[in-house]
Amino acid sequence: MGKENNIKEKFKQALISTVKVISDDYKINIAKKNSSSQNFNFFELDNLSNKQDFIRFRAEADSEALRKKFSNIEIYKKNLPKNSSYKSLYEISEKIRYELIGSKMLKGISKNFNENYYQKLNLTRKDQLKSKEDVNVSEAFELYMLKNFLNIKLNKISTKILSFWEKELNESLDKHIKYLHQNIEEQELYNSKFSKILEEMGIFDSENNEEKNESSDDQNKAENNNNQNQEEGEQEQNKQEETQTGLDGEYDFDDYSMDEQLVDTDSEKQSSENVIQKMNIDTIDKNYTIFTSQFDEIAKAEKLETEEEIHKLRNNLDQQLVTFQDLVTKLANKLQRQLLAKQNRSWEFDLEEGLLDSSKLPRIIMDPYHSLSFKKEKDLDFKDTVVTLLIDNSGSMRGRPITIAALCADILSRTLERCSVKVEILGFTTKNWKGGKSREEWNKNNKPKNPGRLNDLRHIIYKSADTHWRQSKKNLGLMLKEGLLKENIDGEAILWAFNRLKKRKEERKIMMIISDGAPVDDSTLSVNSGDFLEKHLKKIVKFIENKSDIEILAIGIGHDVSRYYNKAIKISDVQELGDVMIDQLSDLFNNNKKKLH
Repeated sequence: MGKENNIKEKFKQALISTVKVISDDYKINIAKKNSSSQNFNFFELDNLSNKQDFIRFRAEADSEALRKKFSNIEIYKKNLPKNSSYKSLYEISEKIRYELIGSKMLKGISKNFNENYYQKLNLTRKDQLKSKEDVNVSEAFELYMLKNFLNIKLNKISTKILSFWEKELNESLDKHIKYLHQNIEEQELYNSKFSKILEEMGIFDSENNEEKNESSDDQNKAENNNNQNQEEGEQEQNKQEETQTGLDGEYDFDDYSMDEQLVDTDSEKQSSENVIQKMNIDTIDKNYTIFTSQFDEIAKAEKLETEEEIHKLRNNLDQQLVTFQDLVTKLANKLQRQLLAKQNRSWEFDLEEGLLDSSKLPRIIMDPYHSLSFKKEKDLDFKDTVVTLLIDNSGSMRGRPITIAALCADILSRTLERCSVKVEILGFTTKNWKGGKSREEWNKNNKPKNPGRLNDLRHIIYKSADTHWRQSKKNLGLMLKEGLLKENIDGEAILWAFNRLKKRKEERKIMMIISDGAPVDDSTLSVNSGDFLEKHLKKIVKFIENKSDIEILAIGIGHDVSRYYNKAIKISDVQELGDVMIDQLSDLFNNNKKKLH
């Protein structure tokens, strides 16, 4: 172990030196885990088990150093596309820009990037590649940029993924590639040009070749009339709510009405596990609408795949668990020791009622007039507690993020259950790319303007709070099925998890959300305002934080989610996830004030 740690430390020091030289900043401080420092936040080298890990860390260090040297954050923010659907594409374009500069600058950097990207391409998913609906635009766009800017040779699977979107991307970008290459070192010109190109692409509006032009026209009209329609809609909605409810902002949470919608993938019988329960969204966010919810579903994980496939995915997770076992289990053991130490009986003595204190009986024998002494066990803060882990199952979580999240959920579930803390594990995604049946229904109804949420939700129950880990362990492997990971509509998912948690009898309720950024659904954002989903998420979280007794905290993977949650932690590398999850839970159980670091 000493030799291994020595190698890790030497490798880390080498990377630090490289980062300082490349970034031309010798004053860089290497931030500690969980640090909110604006300085370089170096990742922990907890896992260096094979050549692939060395390749990945070298490439990530080079990329981060180049970002610091060549990417001006003010210029980047200034040119951000107004439509949030394009922000992920814009982010990819900027990353490729400064990586291309570095590749031209040093052959070693170019080699590191090539090796890392080839490695990533070999891990590309192999399932569900039958149509355009099976491929996220962001995924295809990144491959396009790798091919046309970094000159990365795509393998067969990556080529197939790109092929579904290559025509649209070529039409929008081919004529500008020369200009972009010429201005690769001029960030202002490059970012500005790319932002305009993305805004003009209109790819999020196209359902198929026949509808492409029509959809593009509709989008332009919708954008021109968006503000006017929103104002009219808000006025009308306000009038309706005043006559129907008369609610104001001072109502307690319990005063809000609840709706229940039956969604059962196997039968038409209602059950608590197959019902989406929602707050009346109109009372919380008057501007948030849902075009249709008839295609939404809540599914038990075991119902989404065959038993054979579920066992196969679980075996895959177990294999991954061997690699990360030391990383997470030592932290889980730390949490368990802390909780079990509290679980030792603590008593109050010399009470007038309670259990008879037998240790004080000799006093009665010596002095018959001495009163009996009683004792009572002290209440424990964590004993009557339930924890919900709500995990983002979007396509951008594909790969290491979702793997680590599944592993941490698995180990934390076991750890907390040993300490009499119940755990619920939930996931959220959509049933389809590009809107699914909801979008089809919208098209049939002549595409009304500002339809609201326009995709089919899929909320997944991996483990209910009352189900033992042994009974649900096989389900957690389903997160590794990449064809399951699609879009993420966070606001409604949190409402769903909240309603499940609120019904619990436990005195203390904690919700932990694991996500990698803002809510994104191409179908919804293409026909509504660009911040439609973000605004809804903010209002829902604020409402829960201020008007409920549920403690909510979030962990953002690679993205700062503090703009949505008061209690939020950002991690720069997924390797930190297990550490952060356990540390934050430890703090909650140990700190009476319940504050995050």
